[in-house]
Amino acid sequence: MSLLGQQITCSTDTFDITSVIKEVNFVEVRFLSAISYAAEQSRCHTAYSIPPACPPPVQKGECHANFIRKEQCSFGWDWGPSFPTQGIWKDVRIEAYNCYHLIYFSLTPFFVKSTQQWSLEIESIFDVVSSKPIAGLVTVNIPKLQTQQTYNVKLQPGEGSIVLLVNINKSSTVEAWWPNGHGKQTGYNVTTTFIMEAGYQIEKFSKAYFRTVELVQEPIPGSPGLSFYFRINGRPIFIKGSNWIPADSFQDRVTYDKLWLLLKSAADANMNALRVWGGGVYEQDDFYDICDELGIMIWQDFMFACALYPTDQNYLESVRAEVSHQVRRLKSHPSIILWSGNNENEAAIASDWFSIPHADREVYIKDYVLLYVKNIREIVLAEDKSRPFVASSPTNGVESVKEGWLSQNPYDTHYGDTHFYDYSSDCWNWTVYPKTRFASEYGFQSWPSFSTLEKVSSTEDWSYTSNFSLHRQHHENGNDQMLQQIGYHFKLPQTTDPIKKFKDTIYLTQVMQAQCTKTETEFYRFSQSEIINGEGHTMGALYWQLNDIWQAPSWASLEYGGKWKLLHYFAQHFFAPLLPVAYEDKGVLYIYGVSDLHTDHELTLKVTVHSWSSLEPVCTLAKDGVTVRAQSAVPIYKESINDLLERCRNCTRKSCVVTFYLVGEGGLRSPTNHHFLSSLKDAVSLEKAQLSAAVSQQDDIYIFDLQTTAIAPFVTLDVGSIKGRFSDNGFLMIEKKKVVVFYAWEPTSAEELEKSLTLTSLMDVA
Repeated sequence: MSLLGQQITCSTDTFDITSVIKEVNFVEVRFLSAISYAAEQSRCHTAYSIPPACPPPVQKGECHANFIRKEQCSFGWDWGPSFPTQGIWKDVRIEAYNCYHLIYFSLTPFFVKSTQQWSLEIESIFDVVSSKPIAGLVTVNIPKLQTQQTYNVKLQPGEGSIVLLVNINKSSTVEAWWPNGHGKQTGYNVTTTFIMEAGYQIEKFSKAYFRTVELVQEPIPGSPGLSFYFRINGRPIFIKGSNWIPADSFQDRVTYDKLWLLLKSAADANMNALRVWGGGVYEQDDFYDICDELGIMIWQDFMFACALYPTDQNYLESVRAEVSHQVRRLKSHPSIILWSGNNENEAAIASDWFSIPHADREVYIKDYVLLYVKNIREIVLAEDKSRPFVASSPTNGVESVKEGWLSQNPYDTHYGDTHFYDYSSDCWNWTVYPKTRFASEYGFQSWPSFSTLEKVSSTEDWSYTSNFSLHRQHHENGNDQMLQQIGYHFKLPQTTDPIKKFKDTIYLTQVMQAQCTKTETEFYRFSQSEIINGEGHTMGALYWQLNDIWQAPSWASLEYGGKWKLLHYFAQHFFAPLLPVAYEDKGVLYIYGVSDLHTDHELTLKVTVHSWSSLEPVCTLAKDGVTVRAQSAVPIYKESINDLLERCRNCTRKSCVVTFYLVGEGGLRSPTNHHFLSSLKDAVSLEKAQLSAAVSQQDDIYIFDLQTTAIAPFVTLDVGSIKGRFSDNGFLMIEKKKVVVFYAWEPTSAEELEKSLTLTSLMDVA
């Protein structure tokens, strides 16, 4: 960069121009290509290689992303394109000050158990250009908590900091910040006024939230290993949610409204957490503000993913500045509950992803510890004592620490968190899933809706085997894996109409993804209160992934643009605060009552068996006095399938389906869940239903009155490109009528919705 012809070398986003500033100034910024720069840095690192050099060919990406501190997935990933961006995309400004300037300001709550009192640590970091110390007064006022305190302070030249401890008035009742589904997200307005002797006053308006977080890793009776769960405000919380990737390849397109839409969709699906994944970006302030407001907890990775990284002095200095800046910027947010050093890099070394010769392993292990422990962890612990830190994900937590920060098997189900993917096994078979302490990544691919793809394609692209379909698939064998998984339980489309075949295949990929992820998530939820063969006490389920970066097949439940896939509608149910979950083991049907509610409930379990051929139930059962314990998963029903079929005469596995729900007093009711007794491709007497819908408007929502002539699995309403979401979708329709609500995100009309509506169920696939 040059200012008035004088060169200023800059690798960061702020630099001192005091010595070169004139009355009239010209700023010229020249950029090196990110791709060329990364390649040159790699070439200069001659001592030993830092793998991986390049992404797999299927990702169609660029090389040496690990040599540049830039969004790693912008060089290509298995769900996104390679668009390494270039240029200035935020405001440029000159800041001038004579004495001091406030750079960072943070509020951190602490709860002192011995005195049962909240306190607030207020840290202010200044750039002090005065050559002498500057004295003054700081007043902190929190009106709603009847708390006001004034402090005498002194700023030292250089980077001066002021740390104040504000004890909250004991006579005030502090309402804590709670995750979505567990309470309110109360915040308190705080005014902090700095009156310094140098003459000018700074008034800082901010919001204080009061919450504590602990990551509990302690022995579990009857199990080897340790627990791994989060306590928020002293209460254990089952973490429900997904993984967040950058919302666009071009960050300047990520607006507040776009973030709000995606994050509100997460909260509306009963999620209470997201993991900001380490191959993307540290998100903008708006992202974390919205999470604070919605009660979405954030597992925050540092931006290192699926690679080894250099540790030369310049690189480490850059990382230290990066980490220090991000922790200072973000630590006031109650939504952030964990710092994590990287994504999958402990596993990369432990599982030898990069085929490192045994003799060289120590070099890479030493680099790993130097980067994530001696640098990143050291800064995090110095800057933020209010939340836990883990070095990687997946990790064995304190067991990894014991093993020198690199465990032999970071996927051990008895410790820490796990990532798990299996595309070849039958996903309806719950026994393939790890009974882990915490599932932080798992999932299945699907294609986005035709209306989403249509915007970036033309007629010749509308085939599952077109160049377009192959080009947009960045996961090895991804398209074939989806067809294989569909084929386990559904009939593949046979029509000779190419566009219908493409649309039917898209529909089936979404049905498969939703049903697979439902089965796996429900397994994690019903495993939370039990230990089987030393495994269990699962306390988190974060599926991969929430959102999309472009219009392509991926693991996402929200399409690019925010449209809900069937998976997201299913998530609304499988993450419900009260849910009955069924599974089969050795010919016996078990139903568990899963609850995130804070109190025990006496409920009625209603089980219905339908023949595929009739909307009238074959038999029903109401089991009263079922106790579902607070924040637990308990068995509430058990019956052999043979006995069930015997009781419900004229039923076989292939001709009948089981549905069930929990109901209690005061309107308490779970979603209706289902259990298929056979693959749907083998279902007997399943007829093609005639589906119809009448659309009407009621205030600012739209009512879809649905009717069916027969039982219809996976009934899907689609209104094309009209932005909005339904109250339910992809459901098993076992009654003649059902009302579904549409929440529009933009102005529309009942006529427009009716015209755009497509109704599809499984038997429409030809």
